[in-house]
Amino acid sequence: QLQLVESGGGLVQPGGSLRLSCAASGAALDYYAIGWFRQAPGKEHEGVSCISSSGGSPYYADSVKDRFTISIDNAKDTVYLQMNRLKLEDTAAYYCAATSSFSDACVLGPNWYDDWGQGTQVTVSS
Repeated sequence: QLQLVESGGGLVQPGGSLRLSCAASGAALDYYAIGWFRQAPGKEHEGVSCISSSGGSPYYADSVKDRFTISIDNAKDTVYLQMNRLKLEDTAAYYCAATSSFSDACVLGPNWYDDWGQGTQVTVSS
């Protein structure tokens, strides 16, 4: 069974950067699409970014476009989310999720994903 573990969260000032990691075990990520989601207190899960199993066609929510970059290292079975120019409103718990998929596209909807990590907290504060 696929297991996901996020890391890399922390406290950062506005304008700063963080890189989140999502390490997979139990299966190789070659046939999984991966999504990053976040949830702020009192708010719904928000899709942030996703990448297909082929590594192509990454997708970003408008709120993070041009600031966040998703990438995958299949050799390490790890997906990264590079977050630059962080804003106060990026504060949330960030989760990665996976679904078995052979598509060259991904879907940024939580119901599409089967396996979830425990999350890592990102706090943007001055």
